[in-house]
Amino acid sequence: MESNTPTQPETPRQVAILVLEEDADNAAAVRQLLDSEGWRVNIVTDTDLLLNELRNGEWSLVVANVAVTGIDSAAFTTLRELASVPVEEGGRIRVLFIVPEMADIKYMQTLERVRLPYVVRPFNFHDLIQKVSDLLFEVRAIAVPLRQVGREFGVVRKKKAEASRTTNSMFASRESYSYSEEEVAEYERQEASSSRRHKPRTNLGDPNG
Repeated sequence: MESNTPTQPETPRQVAILVLEEDADNAAAVRQLLDSEGWRVNIVTDTDLLLNELRNGEWSLVVANVAVTGIDSAAFTTLRELASVPVEEGGRIRVLFIVPEMADIKYMQTLERVRLPYVVRPFNFHDLIQKVSDLLFEVRAIAVPLRQVGREFGVVRKKKAEASRTTNSMFASRESYSYSEEEVAEYERQEASSSRRHKPRTNLGDPNG
């Protein structure tokens, strides 16, 4: 017999991020950044605690200092295996590695070879939060990725100028400031081009990135 009770929508799971970092100041900086988005953050300082949290908790993302995990440890292998499961096959966790500035080049070479995302410290916090949000979006932990807009690009300035000319109100309409899909795509193309020209390479798993 079929039930007439309406099906309740699935409750979104809370975004939970596990951070592996042994340096207290670095851990505090990353926590403050992620806390600012309202995400639940837990800091662990060694790989034993990391593995214990992975066994007993539900995490959307791990942000791990690769100098703490190493590249030959059980922790690194576990993170690599978790991060490689496609969402379509049940993958629910992603990993972003942090590579210290003076770390051995072998860390980056290994991460690129196995196509695991990483950023090199010191990094721009806006870049880090965008990479974090992209990975959370990949595993459907958030509905849309965050966009850290560092500057106005031409089409937005044009909209504002048009709004100021065509409205008699002191407040322009919301439509005057909204972005079309084409405008967002154009902005992202400009951002990608600018990053390639002006920023040291950070990697999201692509050796050519």
